[in-house]
Order: sequence, then structure tokens, then C-alpha cells
Amino acid sequence: MNKPVDPRLLQNAEAFADYLANTAARIDADAEAKALSQGKRVGISRPHESAALHVAGEATYVDDIPELTGTLHCALGLSPVAAGRLAGMSLDVIRAMPGVVDVITASDIPGTNDCGSIIHDDPILCSGDIRHLGQPVFAVIATTRNEARRAAARAKEVLQVEPAEPVLTPREAHEKGRYVLPPMHLSRSTNEGGARAAIDRAPHKFKTTFDVGGQEQFYLEGQISYAIPKEGGTMLVHCSTQHPSEMQHLVSHALALHANEVQVECRRMGGGFGGKESQSGLFACVAAVAAHKLRRPVKLRPDRDDDFLITGRRHCFWYEYEVGYDDDGRILGVEVTMVSRAGHSADLSGPVMTRAMCHFDNAYWLPDVDMHGYSGRTNTQSNTAFRGFGGPQGAIAIENIMDSVARKLGRDPLDVRRANFYGKGERNVTPYLQPVTDNIVDDLVGQLEASSDYRARRVAAAQFNATSPILKRGVALTPVKFGISFNVAHFNQAGALVHVYTDGSILVNHGGTEMGQGLNTKVAQVVAHELGVRFERVRATATDTSKVANTSATAASTGADLNGKAAQDAARQIRERLAACAAARHGGSKDDVRFANDKVQVNGREFDFSTLVAEAYMDRVQLWSDGFYATPGLHWDRESMTGHPFYYFAYGAAVAEVVVDTLTGEWKLLRADVLHDAGRSLNPAVDIGQVEGAFIQGMGWLTTEELVWHPKTGMLSTHAPSTYKIPTANDCPPVFNVRLFEGDNFEDSIHRSKAVGEPPLLLPFSVFYAIRDAVSAAGDHKVDPPLRAPATCEAILNAVTAVRATH
Repeated sequence: MNKPVDPRLLQNAEAFADYLANTAARIDADAEAKALSQGKRVGISRPHESAALHVAGEATYVDDIPELTGTLHCALGLSPVAAGRLAGMSLDVIRAMPGVVDVITASDIPGTNDCGSIIHDDPILCSGDIRHLGQPVFAVIATTRNEARRAAARAKEVLQVEPAEPVLTPREAHEKGRYVLPPMHLSRSTNEGGARAAIDRAPHKFKTTFDVGGQEQFYLEGQISYAIPKEGGTMLVHCSTQHPSEMQHLVSHALALHANEVQVECRRMGGGFGGKESQSGLFACVAAVAAHKLRRPVKLRPDRDDDFLITGRRHCFWYEYEVGYDDDGRILGVEVTMVSRAGHSADLSGPVMTRAMCHFDNAYWLPDVDMHGYSGRTNTQSNTAFRGFGGPQGAIAIENIMDSVARKLGRDPLDVRRANFYGKGERNVTPYLQPVTDNIVDDLVGQLEASSDYRARRVAAAQFNATSPILKRGVALTPVKFGISFNVAHFNQAGALVHVYTDGSILVNHGGTEMGQGLNTKVAQVVAHELGVRFERVRATATDTSKVANTSATAASTGADLNGKAAQDAARQIRERLAACAAARHGGSKDDVRFANDKVQVNGREFDFSTLVAEAYMDRVQLWSDGFYATPGLHWDRESMTGHPFYYFAYGAAVAEVVVDTLTGEWKLLRADVLHDAGRSLNPAVDIGQVEGAFIQGMGWLTTEELVWHPKTGMLSTHAPSTYKIPTANDCPPVFNVRLFEGDNFEDSIHRSKAVGEPPLLLPFSVFYAIRDAVSAAGDHKVDPPLRAPATCEAILNAVTAVRATH
């Protein structure tokens, strides 16, 4: 007799079916079927290339690689204080513990004790000055992971330290003049006297400060490296990293080897979000140094708490700004100071601040602006890349300004935003002097405003609030303009290899890394489309520094743009050789040969792709090729902070509706409507998933994910899931409408698509400003709420209290 089905499972299954139906409704199935029949393989929704492996538990991550005989395990001994000096270590106690094989210190590093990504100011292991609580001081190598961890946990007992007073906040670092890099300044003047004069002349002005917290990447797969010594003193490192080439460089420097003696491989990551761009370097170097010394494989996988304590995250920012504006809410002049919590070393704080300043304008033309960026040196973990890479921190400041201007004028925030949108003529040049030639923001926002019933819902929220003294609703619409490319021009290059085997199967390898975002899927689609074959013929292999050299990080949303173009270049060369072979064998012109749906048409004949491949092999035609791509037209002057740093802009907008309990500070997202610009999407299903994920992740940054350091000791108190709260499925809105904007990229990107990794993380600004709108309703919209981000329940309650006290 069959057991009755648990009704909760049925309910979940029905909810999942509804979600899939909703997703399918956003994709034109008929159009995709027609495109497939015409031989297209891009612009088609298809599952992630490893989806079946993920579901079956067969997808291999670094920790799943079978361990070689003799593999040792590593754990890190961490500093118990945030600042001071390392006076000595009594490591014999550690060496005598069960299972311990060796203890590695800075003196055991044969090469350079540094893992700094740009500036060489970041030691692998502490050798003198203590930079932050949790800084690695020594590494324990043991026969099992638990034995290594038990020994490393005794660090506090064996380290002799001379503690000092730590500097922990960006504002404190700014007041003391402590920076990891020289300050940055970016100014643009269209009127005499610049921003200062424009503010002074403006009919309205105000000056205030704002705080935005950082964010932990919280990748599901933590940091991990598995180093295997090879013949001749060479080293193979399996590493969960977004930047294999940088890991190759760092390991080679630490071991005093040439780059060609170090191989780094990454098949896939269980998430990265920027946290594995530069910060995987320390783990790769420690594992490699131990493996090099002991001539045995060494694996280093810290637990989640140690991962939090060692690695950095999104930079938190403190802002001070003064704004001048007219009666319509147009910004006439603005001066802003941005101070980030860089942490103890430079890491990627320079590029992050540059991108923040280049995104302060967001979707708005600012005639006179004066920006100052400071990367504060603090005794905390060295902060690094995170999805958006400073762009969200820059853009949220101008959104806060727009929201405040609207409230001070008693106008709808959307009307104020629209009055400041980039336009034409002189109103289409950014503060860093790049023209915004592909501006679609007004059209996109107009479509979303209509489809989401924004105006009617604003009215309904006001009516609800008028009769509800405790619960308050808020509605907000915010736009996004996000620049795509690395700030540094030479990073915008990529290589790829494509092999066609004699049975017609195809292998592609490129310099990008797969972290769940579907990069390999899109690249395989590009190759399949170029060669006119089924997607199933193409397989993508692990990223490997011995295959494609000198690669850039998979970051800045450039993965598909760069690697897709490089793979297309390689596949196109093979296709042209095959076409020439077909014409030579069967007559006709090579330009008339057609490849589609696994068939080749030549001179009135049609035969299988694999048949032509076999013929080409017999004719000694090269069936593999390398491809290369470099983004055109990019330049940047670091001194003046002007130029053309972005190939194009991606746009988007979102409407959020929330309800806030003004007695407790609790809130709920009731509905979100999103319209995002992915250009001519390579894979609509993957891109919609990216937009949805970015929205929820960005919402977490701005609402629940609060980082707290002890104000005296510098201990990161929120270093585990028990204290650090990322959004869950329960935080997703019951109504979540996500659609892709119809339109090609103006630039010649891969099949006219647009990047979709980072830009949508700015869409949940709408959630923060909907909460701010609801808090403002508690004071009849007469008081500008002093709401900080993240808008935790405590922060919301504090803001409500302040609004009511002032009102």
C-alpha cells in the first residue's frame, strides 16, 4: 500500500511548478523553437551545462578530487589580537600534538612572503607587525584535517604578542589620515567656480552623512586549495579561484619558481562573488609552500569561521556630501567624500574606489561634481572584490541624494530621478568624460513604470498608510546604469582553445572560470552556434593555466563578453578551414558553404558535420585553433580619472513594495517588479536566474547582512551563519516579476548581448528606498529618515523613532 504524500511536499511542489511556469512565461518558447530549427544556438534558453551533475551530486569541486596517497592537511594558526607586534612563538607545543607533521612559518617560504594582488603589502604569514585579529601566523600540517585544526586552535597559547590599539572604522582611519593608497579626486565643472560655486548659488541645498555596511560573499564552497608536488620541483594546484593566472603568479613567487613551473586548475567553484578573485591567493600559497617543503600533497580547507576571520569582503563606505538643487529637483552641484574600510592592506581597494567614483552618477547627469575617495587603512580583514566591485557603493550615494531631494520638495521620487536622467547633447557626458551614447534608461523606466502600475500603487500605499497607524507601506522605483569592462584596460583580453575531434565532437577551453553563473554554458553555445552543431556536441573543460595563459580574472561581468568572443574567434577559424575543405572536395565557393543543425550544405549537397570533419582530417586540415579577443576603444588616465573605461553600459530598473511594522522595525517585501537590460541575451533562462539571484543578494546587503566588529578588540562577531544573516527563500517576495528588456547591445559585443553578473545587484536599491519611504510615512513624509544600510530591524526602528521625534 502506498504511503500518503506529505501535503507540505505537495505544497512546495506546486509552488515550484508555479515558479517554473512563471519563468517559462517570460521566455518566448515559440520563438526559441523557431530559432533552434534555423540552426541558432545562442539566444536560446537551456539548462546550465553542469545542472544534471549538480543535482546528482556528481559535480566535482576541489574537495571532491580523490586524495592522493600521502595527502596531508593544513590549518592556520590565527592572531588573537587586531594590532601589535609578534614577539615570539612557542611552536614545539604544536609540533608535539598528535598527527602533526610540521609547522610552517614565514621563514619557511622560499620566495616572497607576499600575496598582494596589486601592491605587494600583504604577507602570506605574519612575520612581525600584526594587522588584524584572525591574521594567519603559522600553518599546521597534519595527517588529518581535524588534527591540524585542533593544533592550530592553540595559537593563542603559543604566540607571544605585544598588542596595540587598533583602528577599526573607516571614519576613524580618515580622521587619523591612515590610507592604504593615496586619495583619489574626480571633478567636473560646466559652470564657473565648479561644484562649490554651483552649490552656493543653488535655490536649495543640504549637507549630511550616510553609512553603508559591507557584505560577506558567503560562497557555499569555502576557500580551498590542494597542492600536489610534481617532477622537477614543479607544482600543480587545484584551487577554487576566479583568477587562476594570479594564483600561478603568487605561488611561483612564493616558491621562487618560474610561472611555467606552476600549474593552476579550476573546474568549477561553488560560488565566488569576488571573494575568490584575489583572496584565494593566501590559501594557494600556504598549501603550495607546505607541499613544496614536505614533497607531499597538501590540502587547505578552512572552516567557515576561519574563512570569515581571514578573508575580506565588500567594502563598507562612509559618505559626507553637500548638494545644491533647483525647484524641480535637478542637481546643480554636489560634493561628496567617500571613505571605504579597506582593511589592513591595499588588495583591490584602489580599483573598487575608482569604480565607486565612476558609478556615483548612476543614471543621472551631474553638471558640477567634486568627488573625493579615501581607502581607509583599518586593523580588519583586507576588503576585496564583491559583485558590483564598488559600483553599488558609489551609486547608492546619489540614490540617497535623489530620495532626500524629492522628500524635501514634496515630490514623487521618480519624478526627481527622471528630471536628472542622462539625456542628449551636453547632458550625456559622465563626470569622467565618457559619453553615454547608448542611453535607454528613460525608455526602460517608462516601460517598467507602466507594467508595474507604479503610480496607482503609490496612491494605494498612501491610502493604506492614512488609516494604518502601525503598519506602513512604501513603494520605490530605482534605475541602474552600470559600466562594463575592467577599469584597467589591459585586463580586457581573453584567449580560448577549440578542438574538433574526428568523430565530430568538440572541446572548448577558455580563461574564464565557472562559479555557477553559466559561463561555460554560454561559451559552449557560442561555439555550437559558430560551427552549426547541436549544443550536446560541445564540452567545456576545466580552466587551466597550462592551456590558456595570462588570463584575466572572471570578474567585472566580463566573463561571457571576453571569453565568448575569444571562443568565437577560434571556432570561426575552424569553420573557415572546414568550408574551404568542403568546397575543394565538393565544388562551389567556400563562402557559400552553410553549417546548421549538424549538417553541412555545399554545392547543392548536404551531409553530416562529422562526415566533413573526417574528410578534413584525411586532407590534413587543422581541426583545432586558438582564439583571442581584446575589448576595443578603452583608455583611462589614472591621474585625471578621465577617459573611456567602459565598453558599454547595462541598464535596469526595479519597483519594490514593502510593509514595515513601526513598533518592531520588522518588514516584508510584498512585491518586486524588475526590467533588466541584457542586450540580445545569449541564454534568457540563465540571465533571468542571474537577475533574480543578484536582486536577492543585493537586498541582503542592504537589509539583513550586518557585519559587526567588537569596538575594542576588533573581533568580527558576525563570523558564522548563526550571527550573519543572508536572505533565505522565505525572504523572496510572493510576487516577483522579472523580465529582460528587448533590444540589442549598441556595441559589437558577443552576439550583441550584455553582461548580467554585476549590474542587477543594484536593482534592490528599490527595496531600501521602499523601506525608507515606509519609515518616512511614519512622519507624514515631512522628515528625511536617517536610515543606514543595512536596514536591519534595529536600524529601521531607530529611524522610525527619530522621524517621529522630529515630526
